[in-house]
Amino acid sequence: MKYEFKGITGEEISFKLNRVKLNPEDKLDIKPQFSRQVRKVNGNEKLNFVALSVKIESTEAEPKPFDVNVTIVGIFEAEDIKDDSDERRFVIEATKLIYPYLRAAVTNLTASAYIAPLNLPVISGPIFPEDRDRYAFSVGGDNLN
Repeated sequence: MKYEFKGITGEEISFKLNRVKLNPEDKLDIKPQFSRQVRKVNGNEKLNFVALSVKIESTEAEPKPFDVNVTIVGIFEAEDIKDDSDERRFVIEATKLIYPYLRAAVTNLTASAYIAPLNLPVISGPIFPEDRDRYAFSVGGDNLN
């Protein structure tokens, strides 16, 4: 399996300030929600789009000082994907490559809104539960490129 990173784009980047009154003793729990979507181009099976999103939304039960919705799309050309295992490895690696861009977009967005910048955590392993079994299996020095 081989893949080449062709580029990245911001598909959606939004910020909304919420006028939430928090008590000083209240602990703020941001709880970002991550999602991912993988799309192939009809007529060109080599071209793949991997969209990685993070959403932070205020609710009545869990008020937050702001709402954030960011989707970053990585464009990849992949070859020699022979089976579901290769496909899974590609998606995990593409996610790992795109995540720092998503992280930077959230930090820049919140800083541009003149609030304390939100820094998503550095993640060295898989973000999504469905990737954890595959990741644990491939950590032993498997060269995925």
